[in-house]
Amino acid sequence: MRLHLTFCFLVLVISARPSFGQEATTGKVNPALAKAMQDFVDSGEIAGAITLVADNRHMLHQHVCGEADITAHVPLQEDSIFWIASMSKPVTAACVMMLVDQGKLSLDDPITRHLPEMSNLKTRDGKPVVITIRHLLTHTSGMAELKPGEAYTSRNLTEAAARYAHVDVLFEPGSKWQYSQTCINTAARIVEVISGMPFDQFVDQKICQPLGMRDTTFYLSDQPPANNSQSPSQLQRLAKSYRTTVAGFEEAAIIILAGQSPAFRDRMPAGNGGLFSTASDYLRFCQMLLNEGELDGHRILSKEAVKTMRTVATGDLVTGFTPGNGWGIGCCVVREPQGVTKSLAPGTFGHGGAHGTQAWIDPVNNKIYILMVQRANFPNGDASDVRKALHDLGSQIPQD
Repeated sequence: MRLHLTFCFLVLVISARPSFGQEATTGKVNPALAKAMQDFVDSGEIAGAITLVADNRHMLHQHVCGEADITAHVPLQEDSIFWIASMSKPVTAACVMMLVDQGKLSLDDPITRHLPEMSNLKTRDGKPVVITIRHLLTHTSGMAELKPGEAYTSRNLTEAAARYAHVDVLFEPGSKWQYSQTCINTAARIVEVISGMPFDQFVDQKICQPLGMRDTTFYLSDQPPANNSQSPSQLQRLAKSYRTTVAGFEEAAIIILAGQSPAFRDRMPAGNGGLFSTASDYLRFCQMLLNEGELDGHRILSKEAVKTMRTVATGDLVTGFTPGNGWGIGCCVVREPQGVTKSLAPGTFGHGGAHGTQAWIDPVNNKIYILMVQRANFPNGDASDVRKALHDLGSQIPQD
């Protein structure tokens, strides 16, 4: 009898565990938001989506629909990994602000103080310029991009910065806003110089490990977790990227990989858009920011640092990618809610990614909105109907 009861107990335990590649669900799904996302999948707008709505402590909604791999019919799971692209930029900004907190740099430092190789940067008419770290993180530096074929071929940020030292400066720093990948990677290189650590290690040790972001990385592992050899590797959990065509979905490349595998390590940790993550991992980063720099007893940033990140620093300059916004330190900030941001409060801040991922933090209403999709050819991912549905329906979800 005792043996029989023990066996029954083991069966119940095993059956209660999530299947491999799937985390336990929260049980909180908003029906209206879930239906909206499923409708986008059914209509062929996206292959799949994970949506999260949370406050500074609790999950208010979590829903997964669609597929991570259409050809193989692999469904998305709660622990599916996504290329989050430019959602890396607030992480890079947080790294810089950590060094500001430590008194190791100032946002108003000229970049040549830390990168003397940048001393010869000039406008196209030969005028010398003074570019500050603040200019880098607000996209007002004027630094031009490398040629498309060169942008992601550097093996490390040292090599990339050496290339950036020869780009043109397109306008007087601070006089205009123009989105720049070059400037964010330059900021990441400054983090390396001041900390003495490779940027990927700095992000892992100073942000990911303290926050428990175990699947946020520049380089996916192709090995199963050490504590469970039967579980899929990070590489196996990566959701494929797709573009829409007349004939349906077509697999799309991840540009920062330059044709290499996400597990390939001999490439730079691109602070502008090199991170991979899960919805639940990035939620922890957002909750840290919503909690003014702290989460679960771990102080990552000072309250003043977070305030600086989410305060408009671009004055009246017109900024992208949707109307009514300004730019803080590494973050877009909603000044006048409208269109896709209409349901959000002024002061909401965050960032989108090239393949449609989004994360927005509304301090007024104590809400976080996260969207994980992998569509390469949204006309404007920041203004997509998918994002608008998340905001409009998510803002109606009551808090606990």
